[in-house]
Amino acid sequence: MPTPERFVSLVVQKYGGSSVADAESIKRVARRIVGTKQSGVEVAVVVSAMGDTTDDLLDLAQQVSPSPAGREMDMLLTAGERISMALLAMAIYDQGEEARSYTGSQAGMLTTSSHGRAQIIDVTPGRLRTALDENAIPVLAGFQGVSPDTKDVTTLGRGGSDTTAVALAAALGADVCEIYTDVDGVFTSDPRSVPKASKLTAVTYEEMLELAAAGAKVLHIRCVEYARRQNLPIHVRSSFSDREGTWVLSSEAVAELVERGEMEEPIISGVAHDLTEAKLTVVGVPDKPGEAAEIFEVISTVGANLDMIVQNVSTDGRTDITLTLSGSDADAAMAALREAQPAIGFTDILFDPGIAKVSLVGAGMRRHPGVSATFFRALAEAGINVEMISTSEIRISVVCRAEDAPRATAAVHSAFGLDSDETAIVYAGTGR
Repeated sequence: MPTPERFVSLVVQKYGGSSVADAESIKRVARRIVGTKQSGVEVAVVVSAMGDTTDDLLDLAQQVSPSPAGREMDMLLTAGERISMALLAMAIYDQGEEARSYTGSQAGMLTTSSHGRAQIIDVTPGRLRTALDENAIPVLAGFQGVSPDTKDVTTLGRGGSDTTAVALAAALGADVCEIYTDVDGVFTSDPRSVPKASKLTAVTYEEMLELAAAGAKVLHIRCVEYARRQNLPIHVRSSFSDREGTWVLSSEAVAELVERGEMEEPIISGVAHDLTEAKLTVVGVPDKPGEAAEIFEVISTVGANLDMIVQNVSTDGRTDITLTLSGSDADAAMAALREAQPAIGFTDILFDPGIAKVSLVGAGMRRHPGVSATFFRALAEAGINVEMISTSEIRISVVCRAEDAPRATAAVHSAFGLDSDETAIVYAGTGR
């Protein structure tokens, strides 16, 4: 274990929605928290909304209004975490320890004013530190904060509770941030779709960032970025078992584990697929300096983040630019491009929502030749047609048909010898 418990004086624990899905789950989590406190370790807690509460609230909002105002949507969605934090504090009291629940604004989570996707700009955890000093357990609603400019409640977007937990851990000077979920750690692939996925002992921040960006759902990318900047260890584990989880650490710390013989040096850390992206092709772009910049500037005005970008060879003074982006941003991006079409001078836009991204991630691919050959041979033997390719130093990603993604992921996972002899356990969660 990279951070032995005897050296831990303060831990921040975050519990996801599946861990607090019902009353019995909340009581089980409360017992774990109290056990940590009674072992002599200070503990602060971040909690998500119960089960599928956030999705249910989103569905309800859509029934009431097809285009709900961002401010009111944030007010609605933060209710889920307020419910779970209060219930968890009650359960901790019944286990013999004092607990105090706090909303994001009460806890000093200061954010930008962008509703639905706010960024944490500062954490002023004075009230939480006071609670700890008075021998109480602070329980903080994840996923939310307050804008100091507008004074409005904000939400951090999907995975925001992970980011809340890491930001709080850094602000309190915690030794480790424990992220509790419904699986035993970070696996070489999503055990829901690849049952023979293997649990990783440790993974570097850089690899975890690539896996998160590639569609792995166990940690949010902003959470990992925050931890890397603060060099804060993250321990991903299950709230349903006492098994050792997966540590997310610096490259140097992982190298030390390998040197001490606590883990083997992996070539590949995982295979992930993402079904949430869409593909846009801007057809007939004038092939002259500045045209691509205009296209990307237009897309940036609607807040869409681009993933892969490919420009075709020029023909008759025109070219096609193909890009991938979140499917939820596609309509806004296309509308903005259509409005700018006369000024830019392209001829058409093609939209393809039926794609998936499949990615192979591993720091070891820097030092091992043949990784690309094995990757593309596995896809070919599985009959997967590759539409786009993107690479980094430690990642290879391809775009294929959405219906082919599970088969492609399984084929690549097996080709690199990542299959385990045991079936991975998914304790709870609907995957919704």
